[in-house]
Amino acid sequence: MITKVVLTKKVIKELSSIPDFINDKLEVWIQTIEEIGIEEARKIPGFHDEPLKGKRKGQRSIRLNRSYRAIYVIRFDSWVFVEIIEVNKHDY
Repeated sequence: MITKVVLTKKVIKELSSIPDFINDKLEVWIQTIEEIGIEEARKIPGFHDEPLKGKRKGQRSIRLNRSYRAIYVIRFDSWVFVEIIEVNKHDY
């Protein structure tokens, strides 16, 4: 069960310029993963967890609201963890 979440330096920088309520929802998602694991967190409909296509194949995203999403990957090093690689304002 994957229960560890790591933020890249890029994400830490991005979080300083997004609204607080977006930061709050991301924190809720991280806490959910740490409590029940990524497999169970993916089942929660409010996060709209989905695999990405095209040049982002192998990555997944969650919706933090209609505009913002967090993009993450599962890393397999000496241990397995979720790495959030980007938080951005999604273009529709």
